Amino acid sequence: MKSREIHLTAYPKGEPTADHFELGEADIPEPSDGEVRVVNKWLSVDPYMRGRMSGIRTYIDPFRLEAPMEGGAVGQVETSNHPDFSEGDWVMSMHGWREAYVTKGEGLQKLDTSHIAPEDYLGIAGLTGMTAYVGLKRCIDLQPGETVWISAGAGAVGSAAIQFAKAMGAKVVATAGGAEKVEYCKSIGADAAVDYKSADNLAKSVKEAIGGGVDGYFENVGGTHWTAALEVLKPKGRIAACGMIQRYNDAGAQPLPDNLTNIVAKSLKIQGFIVSDHFDMLPDFISDLGQWMAAGKVSPRNTVKNGIENMPGAFLGLFSGENTGKMLVKL
Repeated sequence: MKSREIHLTAYPKGEPTADHFELGEADIPEPSDGEVRVVNKWLSVDPYMRGRMSGIRTYIDPFRLEAPMEGGAVGQVETSNHPDFSEGDWVMSMHGWREAYVTKGEGLQKLDTSHIAPEDYLGIAGLTGMTAYVGLKRCIDLQPGETVWISAGAGAVGSAAIQFAKAMGAKVVATAGGAEKVEYCKSIGADAAVDYKSADNLAKSVKEAIGGGVDGYFENVGGTHWTAALEVLKPKGRIAACGMIQRYNDAGAQPLPDNLTNIVAKSLKIQGFIVSDHFDMLPDFISDLGQWMAAGKVSPRNTVKNGIENMPGAFLGLFSGENTGKMLVKL
């Protein structure tokens, strides 16, 4: 059996382009005793993958050049010689960016697809949703009646965070790029939403939209959003620093904002986090998500590209705002 796969050809300096990726092909053998062969059906692209293209270790090893890349994937077991897996089982893995693979089962998670669509385990019911949950619950410690600003509100984590925050009884203002995405944020529960692309003064626009300051800020963007947030946050405000996508493709260091003194003056709390450090919250996440989905308070939305050959384009689209909700590739 043949499997097509995407390789990284060089570590980009600045913004990646299609030339940094190539489509390869590999022979996938029949599984031996204790192995399974999985055919991927859905693949995930995520902003954190840009860090793995730097050639240096951050909190995770970089991608290897001229080798299949890695990422979240959902597929079905095609052939099994493993006692824990049967043909037809849906499984999740980090063997993404490829069409098929053989494994001894390490890292495979069997999925229950009776109530949750397989692809949503890569989005709102997976690490994406849990990232939003950890940021709101643990880092911000959001309370009913408080106000929270969700940046990149139409993105995968941001759209989950809007819905979770509303389910937790908070008031939500979101920022997104373009009128269509602003309307989407409102449609999933945001009390107010601001088009940051058309805002002359982002901090002023957010305050006017929501009627004052905010108790919490979910940071997905960085850059000009970060600077504005330090103005909008109330005293003793809390920031969950999840990502700073505006800075990911910078070729060099950028100047610090000139309002960092607000951190001290307002007694702000800032917590950066990696979701894998908070897996102790997984049972609570699954329990709350199940209740919210059953009550109709949470629903997923995905942007879907088709075919392994479109993986690089789907990834690059994250940085130009092509996705609403979770960006996925269907095989």
